[in-house]
Amino acid sequence: MTSSQLVRQARRSAGLTQAELAVRLGVSQPVVARLEGWRSNPTWETLVRALRATGHDIELARRPPPVVELDLGQLRERLALTPAERLRAFQRSQANLVHLRASARPRGDG
Repeated sequence: MTSSQLVRQARRSAGLTQAELAVRLGVSQPVVARLEGWRSNPTWETLVRALRATGHDIELARRPPPVVELDLGQLRERLALTPAERLRAFQRSQANLVHLRASARPRGDG
């Protein structure tokens, strides 16, 4: 969710119009409209202030890094290959991806 979507959702959830939120923030309604616009990139402080004006709050929380599970058998197989064999395997994979991308391209009308 973008910051603009977050502000808009918080405002609507609080039952406020853009004009009412503007009064709470001490700005004009067009400023709130810009804040809710798709090109909006407010500072953290502005975002927090706008959300608090709607009765909401936000906090940052650290997420643990994703757990990556390795296929050790496949890793051992790759490490057993010579550099030339690894290069050929890479080239085959790359050719397959090029073919897949070409087949997935949207076709023109006709």
